Amino acid sequence: MVYSKPAQTPHHRHHGHGIYGDVSDAAEEELNFDYSKYSFKRLGTPSASHDNLRDLAKLEGQKNYYSVENRFHLPNEEGLKHLQATSDVVAPRFHKLLVANRGEIAMRIIRTAHEVGLKTVAIYAHEDRLSMHRYKADESYEIAPEGKHTPVGAYLAQDDIIAIAKAHNCDIIHPGYGFLSENAEFARKVEEAGIKWVGPTPDIIDRLGDKVKARQIAIECNVPVVPGTKDPISSAAQAEAFVAEHGLPIIIKAAMGGGGRGMRVVRELSELATAFERATSEAKAAFGDGTVFIERFLDKPKHIEVQLLGDGQGGVIHLFERDCSVQRRHQKVVEFGPAVSLPSATRQAILNDAVKIARHVNYRNAGTAEFLVDPQGRHYFIEINPRIQVEHTVTEEITGFDIVSLQLKIARGFSLEGMGLSQDKVSVRGFAIQCRVTTEDPSANFQPDTGKIDVYRSPGGQGVRLDGAAGFTGSIITPHYDSLLVKLTCSGNTFEKARRRTLASLVEFRIRGVKTNMWFLLRLLSHPTFITGDCWTTFIDDTPSLFTPTRFLNRGSKLMAYLGDVIVNGCQIQGKISDPLPNLEEPAIPTLYNDDGLPVDVTTTPPSGWRQVLLREGPKAFAQAVRRHKGALIMDTTWRDAHQSLLATRLRTHDMARIAETTAHALANAFALEMWGGATFDVAMRFLHEDPWDRLATLRKLVPNIPFQMLLRGANAVGYTSYPDNVVYEFCKKARQYGVDVFRVFDSLNYVENLKLGIEAVRAANGVIEATICYTGDVSNPKKHTKYSLEYYLDLVDQLVALDIHILGIKDMAGLLKPQAARLLIGAIRERHPDLPIHVHTHDTAGTGVASMAAAAAAGADIVDVAIDSMSGVTSQPCMGALVAALQGSLIDTGISENSIDCLNSYWEQVRLLYACFDPGVKAADTSVYQHEMPGGQYTNLLFQAQSLGLGSRWNEVKKAYADANKLCGDLVKVTPSSKVVGDFAQFLVSNHLTVEEVIERASELSFPKSVIEFFQGYLGHPVGGFPEPLRSMIIKDAPRIEGRPGASMPPLDFAKLRKELEDTWGHQIRDVDVISAALYPQVFDDYMAQREKFSDLSFLPTPYFISPLQVNQEAQVQLEVGKTLYLKYVATGPLDISTGRREVYFELNGEPRVVNVVDNSIQPEIKTRVKASPNDKSQVAAPMSGSVVEVKVSPGEDVKSGQPVVVLSAMKMELVVNATASGNIGTVDVSVGEQVEAGDLICTIALAPEAK
Repeated sequence: MVYSKPAQTPHHRHHGHGIYGDVSDAAEEELNFDYSKYSFKRLGTPSASHDNLRDLAKLEGQKNYYSVENRFHLPNEEGLKHLQATSDVVAPRFHKLLVANRGEIAMRIIRTAHEVGLKTVAIYAHEDRLSMHRYKADESYEIAPEGKHTPVGAYLAQDDIIAIAKAHNCDIIHPGYGFLSENAEFARKVEEAGIKWVGPTPDIIDRLGDKVKARQIAIECNVPVVPGTKDPISSAAQAEAFVAEHGLPIIIKAAMGGGGRGMRVVRELSELATAFERATSEAKAAFGDGTVFIERFLDKPKHIEVQLLGDGQGGVIHLFERDCSVQRRHQKVVEFGPAVSLPSATRQAILNDAVKIARHVNYRNAGTAEFLVDPQGRHYFIEINPRIQVEHTVTEEITGFDIVSLQLKIARGFSLEGMGLSQDKVSVRGFAIQCRVTTEDPSANFQPDTGKIDVYRSPGGQGVRLDGAAGFTGSIITPHYDSLLVKLTCSGNTFEKARRRTLASLVEFRIRGVKTNMWFLLRLLSHPTFITGDCWTTFIDDTPSLFTPTRFLNRGSKLMAYLGDVIVNGCQIQGKISDPLPNLEEPAIPTLYNDDGLPVDVTTTPPSGWRQVLLREGPKAFAQAVRRHKGALIMDTTWRDAHQSLLATRLRTHDMARIAETTAHALANAFALEMWGGATFDVAMRFLHEDPWDRLATLRKLVPNIPFQMLLRGANAVGYTSYPDNVVYEFCKKARQYGVDVFRVFDSLNYVENLKLGIEAVRAANGVIEATICYTGDVSNPKKHTKYSLEYYLDLVDQLVALDIHILGIKDMAGLLKPQAARLLIGAIRERHPDLPIHVHTHDTAGTGVASMAAAAAAGADIVDVAIDSMSGVTSQPCMGALVAALQGSLIDTGISENSIDCLNSYWEQVRLLYACFDPGVKAADTSVYQHEMPGGQYTNLLFQAQSLGLGSRWNEVKKAYADANKLCGDLVKVTPSSKVVGDFAQFLVSNHLTVEEVIERASELSFPKSVIEFFQGYLGHPVGGFPEPLRSMIIKDAPRIEGRPGASMPPLDFAKLRKELEDTWGHQIRDVDVISAALYPQVFDDYMAQREKFSDLSFLPTPYFISPLQVNQEAQVQLEVGKTLYLKYVATGPLDISTGRREVYFELNGEPRVVNVVDNSIQPEIKTRVKASPNDKSQVAAPMSGSVVEVKVSPGEDVKSGQPVVVLSAMKMELVVNATASGNIGTVDVSVGEQVEAGDLICTIALAPEAK
């Protein structure tokens, strides 16, 4: 490719006809691969990945990928020649136009200039060199060398601009608006240089551009004005004198320029001096002239402006008015025309007065006369802007006149009469509204935003007009200029039609990468006051409801950000045992066949089930119907406890929802589906980035016929600690509303006081109360387990029955309920309570689960828990297919079809492969459970945690330590959260090589896990037989002891206060259930919301893409909702940017090229080598285990006592409080929050007190 180097004038970089100038071979090698399609960015040293990307670009036919300008429309030479040859405007001394402006107005002028046949020249500051207006012109020149002017100052450099015009034979200059458009000195220099000035004469600008002089002209014409200073003022003292005579409020206004700059309203005398200083400074910066004047400030006036045209030959007409009352900081936000709520008489008086002033000065070219109208309908002249206005598009749409074209013709010398223009030929046709879309954040006081536009899709269609310059994908928004991105002007035959069209266009816009004011505009145009068109100048400030932000979903961009992160860094979901299997696909949904072998249409309404009984008859009658049922009922745990036990609770809603309709038909006569509560609640937010309430609502809609059961931890709700009573009540109420039917209420210590609270909360929510006893020990071997005897359980059942429960649950979390024990326990309960429905739950860790459940059913249990075959066994529940087959044909036949089980099983077999990376690999039964008594779900989780903490090779030690920890705690019922206490304790014992005897001996000096300390304090309640002493006192030391039910002494949670805090942080989309989630898990909820803000809702993303990176050229199909599907294709990953540690990942989204910027987590800072504490030195506090520092509680120089907390560590949901090893004064603190430590690392040093030495 060969480029010819154009001639260049000194200091002027020439980009004529869109040619970039000469491009060297080296420069070509540095250009980015997709080239104009993806990004302008030049990369550094070429790399191997560059070559791959370049090859890809060539395959796509990107031959001329070096030239940035190829992104933009280039003037067509043939078309321009025709326009020039047929123009009635072009003349020997009127053929080439320089636009002395930038951005949107420059683009607007260039378009019309081409239409009338003129050649165009653009100018630009160095900081503006990528602005689109430069490419739209036939030629473009940099105003001055980099550094000579500020970014704004370049466009105020009169002599440099005129020099460019003269050097390149320009014979016309159009100033646009702002900058030098109202500068009489510049206009005079232009005309003295022999160049046509598109605007009023310098004298008229001098008289009308100066607002003080314009007031005098209005007074001369007997046009009413707002009381104000006769001359400009130069000091705050002069302002004070005016206030003394006329009172407050006042407005200080820049004498030159407009756009709201240099204006300040003063309502208090104390504000006057500062306001004067700010107004003069702002006016000086914006217009090069700091002159100001003062007027009385009118409260709630309308701002009406009249579009004027004069030919300088005595001809003056108006093009009717615009209502510009919707303003912020005196800068217009939305304009419309004609004014809707203006009385006809007032309108005509304003139009007449505007023309009167223009005729008085023999006005030339376009201008705007501006008026205020007070609430009484009186109008006051305020100024004339001797230039084109930002909002001129409104007038063009309602009159049909091209104002820029008329400007050029008047500058050429045409008269209004010669152009056939007279007042009687100007009429209004319909209405038009203009919105200024800006890169500002209204919720942050309209703070401008900067950055790169990642996505730009604009609206279109009948009556929709866009005027912009920075609006395109890849555009860089800098802080140097006005934040205007694009002007949207919509017209219609009525004001309401124009308003609705504007709203629809704003909805159609898609702008990503920078913040915009579009949500504010949507709210503004939807406000009842705007709908009537009866706004005033402070309407925005007077209406705080406009500032309630609306959050745009931006799902496509955020989804690509997540996929890009997985591509660069791999799946970051905690709990993986291995990498995902290769070539993952979504599981195929099998066809369900009925007993006749015919396929079932699962999209139809499923058969009625037990839920219809509940809804029709209520909880008590529902329970009685269950008891009357002759066969054994099953509950399928696949959607909760099965995957919690086998897959670390990582099963996503997406994969449950895909099989939900099939399940509703296949298991229509099942008692229930266990699908919520317990660990699934926080894990959904914590690891799966899902909302648990959305899961419940989604699945409830798909399965309307089978009851849903959840796990409720009594007073702990679904948490690991106690909560205020009103939290538990509100949680149950919302859970019932969202679709939970049966609440399995249990307490991890069988503490009846905690159970009572859960029972009453469920009763208040009108749910089915399944009060539950947690089983441990072995009732068939009373000599081995004297504490948990048959009589103990029967007494506990009696206490629960006395609370008027609906169903009794028996929860065997560890799988300790042997067949003989099941017959004894269930038989004894059935004999004592013949009308009580009994529901039994176990785990199959030892392999006896099917036999135990069959024995329980035979002994009188009404419901037993099982899991689909491929999700059953070992630490999960017994196999559904096996139990169904075992009971088939008996008096307690389950009524479940083998075809149904086979159908569902074929789906879940595929799911197990999909989630294999979370499977810890428990391959077979383990009868050692009868010794360590570890719950099934915890067995899986604890195995993973042990591996994460470097204890995987010592798993047998962990199991033995679990039994030891249980013994130290006093032999507990081990169910979450008490099982977590024992598990944390066990890992603590193994990490620190401690025996039971050593713990008892050294308890007063050890730093125990936080969960262990809180257990011994009594935060979970009171265990059977009480706490072991003196171990309890040695562990908790001076910490408070909780007597009775922990939550009873807690004050009610202030839900309104918490909601306000959440809304302040996350916006007004906070729901009642979000408040509950935050009450239960404050930090987890905040982390979830932050992740959702970053990546959007990921629940709809197919699991293969959620856990495994896309491959190059792989296309992902993602259904966001019904009728909305995204097609994403991964194209390539760019090289590492060493300076930022980021990579660009290239996609095609619905066929459009897109780029996301991803932090490469493999670029880690240099690892800090930590000092190890001396194990025998009490002045050195050591980390007792590996983890991250979540809290530092002391500072150097602080006095501490032995046993006082100094640091809190966290590892895999377990928190550990590290205590001072001795009393004294803190010397050094060697860790900080967020750092990782290993066991034995030095935490801090202590200068020992005399008594500690």
